[in-house]
Amino acid sequence: MSDAVHLLISHAAAGDGAGRAATAALALPTLERLLARLAPAEVDEVGDTALSTPHERALARLCGLAGADGALPWAAWSLARAGQGAGDTPCARITPCHWQVGRDHIHMHPPAQLDLAADASRALLEAVRPYFEQDGLALEWQAPTRWLARGPLFGPLALASLDRVAGRRLDPWLPRGPEARLLRRLQQEMQMLLYTHPVNEERQARGLPPVNSFWADGPGALPGDAPPPAGLERVDSLREPALIGDGAAWSAAWQQLDAGPIATLLATLEAGRPVALTLCGERRARTWRSAGAGPLRRLAALWSRPRAAALLETL
Repeated sequence: MSDAVHLLISHAAAGDGAGRAATAALALPTLERLLARLAPAEVDEVGDTALSTPHERALARLCGLAGADGALPWAAWSLARAGQGAGDTPCARITPCHWQVGRDHIHMHPPAQLDLAADASRALLEAVRPYFEQDGLALEWQAPTRWLARGPLFGPLALASLDRVAGRRLDPWLPRGPEARLLRRLQQEMQMLLYTHPVNEERQARGLPPVNSFWADGPGALPGDAPPPAGLERVDSLREPALIGDGAAWSAAWQQLDAGPIATLLATLEAGRPVALTLCGERRARTWRSAGAGPLRRLAALWSRPRAAALLETL
């Protein structure tokens, strides 16, 4: 329904050992009461090896955003939402990051843990800008751990979401194929160029990891505008603790959601408005809607109300 309120929660499940323990201990009474009033609807089975995450795919559907796996044009979409349309020029999000290169694998530290100041980020961008420009890519600063690159390279590429690689081994996710050779070369050049950069020398003197590479994602072009879907509220407060593996902070964020946006959605339902809830993990996204949740189903749900923790483990 056009007047429905739709709450989309990313990183609703935490996949590692600490995350599973945190999930098992969760008590989310408001979420359980809400789900008892809703009917199961769409399930998007993505798997944990897809380049795009379930929450990205769910958001793309709700926004009418087209694109193949790993080619949802989030960079262009964000520009359009900010009134800075990129036209038909493909672009991508660029995240400065630290790669720990071992003998048999590469590991990316979560960019949220870099503690990268704005002036240091700008200095690094200016150092790498000529290398991007000589390959036909315009580079601009947006935030300390978010730059933007524009150029035809990002038209044909499919790239793994940053949320797939942060805090993990990079090897399975590195871009491959002939169209990715230029991007891989740029990443390798950045490792050599930034190794002795004054920003990194200062960072290492303070015990911080050097910024020695970058990750690109959200590639593609977005002709036209990108109006937000009416009634959609996207919640990403679970994202950072999930990516850095902080089970305690992730659990605390869930408690705040249960007392805040989840309670508000339940109150909206009780006020007679249609609602929908989409919970997204690493493997799948599941949606529940008030449409179809008739009296018999609600009565049955009162006797067989699923524990929130058990439900989250299915994501």
